[in-house]
Amino acid sequence: MSQIDRANVLRASVLGTELDEAEARVLAERMGVVDLKGDALLVDEGEERRTLFLLAEGRLCVCKTVGGVEKTVYQMRPGECAGTRAFVDGSSRKAGLRAVGDCAVLTLELEDFEGLIDTHPWLVYKVMRAIFRITHANLMRMNMESSELRNYVVKSGGRY
Repeated sequence: MSQIDRANVLRASVLGTELDEAEARVLAERMGVVDLKGDALLVDEGEERRTLFLLAEGRLCVCKTVGGVEKTVYQMRPGECAGTRAFVDGSSRKAGLRAVGDCAVLTLELEDFEGLIDTHPWLVYKVMRAIFRITHANLMRMNMESSELRNYVVKSGGRY
């Protein structure tokens, strides 16, 4: 699986929507590839790791441990990113990432990304804009789900 074309995966993802081919190649050269099998854990809840993850192939579950039991919060599809908050602010992981079958994940370490600031400032700017859009979309999805749950509990805003 690790023979994937990182630049093409990057350009087709939410992270690379603004990148041209040359920029995607530059960033892809800085990214690693992790192959996961079965239900392997990529990153655990609470880890202090400033890595950005981009799902290239397969499926990943975003997992939280509740009462000692791991629960799936969201299932990622290829092209989606995880770890934006920890990547930007260095806080510990609020959720884990677990493979659902075989998958490939591109990884970007903060130090490798920051190394592009002087040589490719527009690339860094475009990626940071993408990270903002990703985070905003996640927030909007969570707000919508919260509103739907509230409507369900108080039996308003729809047929239940």
